[in-house]
Amino acid sequence: MRRAIHAEWTKLRTVPGPGWLLAGMVVLTVALSAVAATTVTCGSAGCGHDATRLGLMGVQLGQAMVALLAVLAVCGEYSTGLIRTSLAAMPRRTTLLAAKAGVLTALTLAAGTIAVLGSVLAGRLLLPGSGFTAEHGYALLSLADGPTLRAAVGSVLYLGLIGLLSVGVAIAVRDSAAATGVVLGLLYLFPIAIRMVADEDTQRFLWSISPTNAGLAVQATTDTAVLPLGPWAGLGVLAAWAATALLTGWLLLRRRDA
Repeated sequence: MRRAIHAEWTKLRTVPGPGWLLAGMVVLTVALSAVAATTVTCGSAGCGHDATRLGLMGVQLGQAMVALLAVLAVCGEYSTGLIRTSLAAMPRRTTLLAAKAGVLTALTLAAGTIAVLGSVLAGRLLLPGSGFTAEHGYALLSLADGPTLRAAVGSVLYLGLIGLLSVGVAIAVRDSAAATGVVLGLLYLFPIAIRMVADEDTQRFLWSISPTNAGLAVQATTDTAVLPLGPWAGLGVLAAWAATALLTGWLLLRRRDA
């Protein structure tokens, strides 16, 4: 397993794309969080905004870079034919998939931690200027606050699970364009489609099974009782999506690339 992990790490660090995507994820996450912190205002007490969630809004953009990283790492091998060499060197498909998923997840969690910490810092510095002050019932964002810490840790885990979901889809699909379309469709188009559903019960059900909506519930620190799922339960839904995608990819890898 150690050799498989070293091989996957060597593949990623010797091409320029992954490094730029990870850097882009950090920059875009912090940038959008900063924009949200300066754009949304709280003019009076009880304005109803979740300050922590605003401070972490950039995760919704950063996740696209994570998805692209996973698709690049997996589908790039299929497009160049390198997958034949990888399978010859590592004939055990389970080892190959585990190493690839492990390396990508570790890199995503490391970069995600930097991105989330930067977002929390940006929110701490910028939100008071938008009216999120003690006078309006808001304390400075701080990881010493239990709900904020849970939202921050959950956001890092969310990005890691998005990476695993994308790996599974990419292994199953093998084509870069198709895999990118499937993953980005799940992350961005599915939530939009849910809003178009007129029936409230159906909309609530679809929300609860959406990988994005359910997963990002972990960022909520106010009014969590009105959400279809609690914070950790929502992250569990995303974990189920990731596990299903990986299992599907593993089964197809064993049958199709035997």
